[in-house]
Amino acid sequence: MIIDQKKIKTWSLIGSRATFGMALLEISKDMKDLIVLSGDVSTSAGLDRFRKLQPEKYVEMGISEQNMIGVATGLSAEKFNVVTTTFAPFQTIRCCEQIKINLGYMKHKVTLVGLASGLALGNLGFTHCCIEDVGILRTIPNITILSPADCLETVKCLQYALKCKNSVYIRLTGTSNNPVIYKDDYDFKIGEAIKLKEGNDITIFATGRMVHNSLKASEILNEKKISAKVVNIHTIKPIDKKSIEEANKTKMIFTVEEHNIIGGLGSAVAEHQSSLKNSVRLVRIGLQDNYSSGGSYEYLQKKHGLSTDNIVETILKNYQNNG
Repeated sequence: MIIDQKKIKTWSLIGSRATFGMALLEISKDMKDLIVLSGDVSTSAGLDRFRKLQPEKYVEMGISEQNMIGVATGLSAEKFNVVTTTFAPFQTIRCCEQIKINLGYMKHKVTLVGLASGLALGNLGFTHCCIEDVGILRTIPNITILSPADCLETVKCLQYALKCKNSVYIRLTGTSNNPVIYKDDYDFKIGEAIKLKEGNDITIFATGRMVHNSLKASEILNEKKISAKVVNIHTIKPIDKKSIEEANKTKMIFTVEEHNIIGGLGSAVAEHQSSLKNSVRLVRIGLQDNYSSGGSYEYLQKKHGLSTDNIVETILKNYQNNG
């Protein structure tokens, strides 16, 4: 696939969901064994053109997500390269047992794409928000978890997931007009975090849509004489242990995620931190193990402490009290 600035701009405008469908159509032209299963989300996943142009590679499963995983398993057993997709809570939480048995335990390979994870669907309430998916899937063996920072990285994650031997969950966050993190093509490797900004005082590990907010926060912190390194953790499992060890050369570590602080990126970093000698203090920024009423994406980010200003405020408070 040719990746240029025109495509990157288009993907940013349409958002990660539509980018997924557009990229999958292009990828499918060179993959005879590819087959896509949709849980009644052809339009939401940007798959309408795929469905029309590649009907032999598309199966509409309707709102029967658990059955979708079962069908995907059977197709995988017959050597198809299978992609399943629906909204994140239905792709993961509703299908947890099927994912555990068929993909984790039996090791059938399926690429799972969770649409609009985190707070993107906040206007529909927390039945459609998803702040638990990473925590649940991290506990299942043989599942890689990817959380792209922007739409270009969504394409990179999809390309690499289709090449993996084990199952992969791609967690898509953000909405349309998704901010660009990568302006040009770049080298992407599963399990290798990407340093986006150098800094000596603190390290900010961010994932998904929160990478943008964290980069903006680092600019404000720099004006306040706090040098913040920003690292994109696009692979939450397996976590990049070397990057965590490197972060301990700074004075503090902060994790920022559109997820419950229990079980997500912050927990993954903390688990490795606990094995290190003389590790620095870690502060996890995310949803504080609670649900709230619904609201717009921007409203919920601010309410749960994930806006750029919120991140700056939390970092300043903790850094100044770090002793």
